[in-house]
Amino acid sequence: MPDLTQLTLTQVRQQLADKSRSAAEVTEAALTRISATEPKIQALLSIQAEEARAQAQAMDASGPDAAKPLWGVPLVVKDVLATKGVPTTCGSKILENFRPVYDATAVARLKEAGAIILAKANMDEFAMGSTTENSAYFATRNPWDTSRVPGGSSGGSGATVAACQCYGALGTDTGGSIRLPASFCGIVGLKPSYGRVSRFGMVAYGSSLDQIGPMTRSVEDAARILQVIAGHDERDSTSVNAPVPDYVAALSERADLKGLTIGLPAEYWDKGLSPEVAEACGAAVKQAEALGAKTVPVRLKLSEYAIATYYIIAVAEASSNLARFDGVRYGLRDKDAQSLIEMYVKSRTKGFGEEVQRRIILGTYVLSSGYYDAYYRKAAQVRRLIRQDFEAALNQCDVIMGPVCPTTAFKVGEMSDDPLQMYLMDIFTISTNLAGLPGMSLPVGLGRDSGMPVGLQLTGRAFDEARMLQVAGVLEKNVPATGLPKL
Repeated sequence: MPDLTQLTLTQVRQQLADKSRSAAEVTEAALTRISATEPKIQALLSIQAEEARAQAQAMDASGPDAAKPLWGVPLVVKDVLATKGVPTTCGSKILENFRPVYDATAVARLKEAGAIILAKANMDEFAMGSTTENSAYFATRNPWDTSRVPGGSSGGSGATVAACQCYGALGTDTGGSIRLPASFCGIVGLKPSYGRVSRFGMVAYGSSLDQIGPMTRSVEDAARILQVIAGHDERDSTSVNAPVPDYVAALSERADLKGLTIGLPAEYWDKGLSPEVAEACGAAVKQAEALGAKTVPVRLKLSEYAIATYYIIAVAEASSNLARFDGVRYGLRDKDAQSLIEMYVKSRTKGFGEEVQRRIILGTYVLSSGYYDAYYRKAAQVRRLIRQDFEAALNQCDVIMGPVCPTTAFKVGEMSDDPLQMYLMDIFTISTNLAGLPGMSLPVGLGRDSGMPVGLQLTGRAFDEARMLQVAGVLEKNVPATGLPKL
């Protein structure tokens, strides 16, 4: 039998339901695992150990609740999501002492479903980064090789799940920030369609791009968490009032991929892939064909413009969203300032890190008088064309497949001095956010050369997460098992 912490969410949920394990026992196992592994990977910004123990004991006193699908399951939440009475720093010094008075809707729904929130996960400051090296507190390490990055910005969420510190985590994805760390850490990461999950209580980076999603050790686990957090929320004006399918039931509807068509965009397969990523992802596509899927070439002609488009729209929205952190209402305030303007300048200079300052300045520039039409308006127009590209491609297929990233996880510090090279890590993931479509990373084995996990990206039609999960669920059972890191 595997160690208790190595069980999937689905497995431990069953043991909790049949009382072969108690909530207190499962919670203590997770906290013990955190104590043993956290010094090596530094995935967590804060740990709510005593609160979790007290909650587990109270739950055991009343017994399992069949109406709560995550009853007694320990989870971790990215530190960009508001948690009542618990530090929510966004990985930034400017919010170092901020404790919200409410829960984000996604967090509240986890709690209502019976989940136990163990900790808040480390992240790139305000979700700006691809390696979790931009955290103001410390860099998170990849559990597979602690000399390598875990991806970002949800690197803490990816690392904590891969290291078996919890049974699942919430991440956020603005341009690949769930899928990239999921790929680098060898787990499942799912970015829902824009509007499928409420953004209420998530500290915004790019409001038209951000989405909250699950990071887990199996496809079924991701489906279970998505089932809980998905759905309309009247407190979020971007939340879509659309029916939420039974994602878990949908998984059992398919044993093969017969009758499905998979689109393979040349733009994702022809350029810049490392040989080991091309080999692992190519083998997964061949396996899909062996399972009955038909593959067809599709075109995403505007992919080459995606990074430029994304970094105009994202930084413009970031400069607007982060204007609220001014030292007046909440967050860091410089105590030595002698005037209002000086307080603004000193508070923001001390509170924000280099990458955040860079993106605020860029965003302010592209929104400034005389440049708005040349940059932001043009980017918005290109964004619409990119969405049309995807719609045309998805009219020819059920899902699109390609690599999550051109490489496996690279060394800590390898790209920290070259932000433009770092931005290219998101080259295959950014377009999905611009189009508002669902996307996910599925581990498909270890790279032949690096021995590090490789992730296959699936992109589906808007609000068709069920179909995407079905394909991933079938493939998961038929591709080489990635396994777990040996910490």
